[in-house]
Amino acid sequence: MRALIDHHIEAEGRGDIDAALAVYTDDVDHDVVGFPNGQSRGREGARAFYEYLTSNFLAQTWTVRHQYVADDAIVLEQEMTGTVVGSMLGLAGHGRRITFRMLHVFAFRDGLISRENVWVDTVAVRDQLG
Repeated sequence: MRALIDHHIEAEGRGDIDAALAVYTDDVDHDVVGFPNGQSRGREGARAFYEYLTSNFLAQTWTVRHQYVADDAIVLEQEMTGTVVGSMLGLAGHGRRITFRMLHVFAFRDGLISRENVWVDTVAVRDQLG
């Protein structure tokens, strides 16, 4: 499960949307709370979010602070660092590098990610961009 997640996040960081989506089930439930196009169903529904994200934010490093594992799920508390090349949360990035915490909930089915739910520390993002 963790290898799928790492593959997904690495592909996202490279801007490789097809590779990021390849680890999802066809009917994946994708929800990034508070982001434009953040809630969707299915690979193609999630594509709109990743097109938005990869054109605005370049993920560079992530550190797992805590990890909780169940039979078919993983919860990760992470610290993400990247560069805002466009805008994030309605604020222009001007190429600034920011760091913020995230909470990911992943569920799995048939060897793929069937749900990704993400909460972002939006206050930290706004403080660094505002």
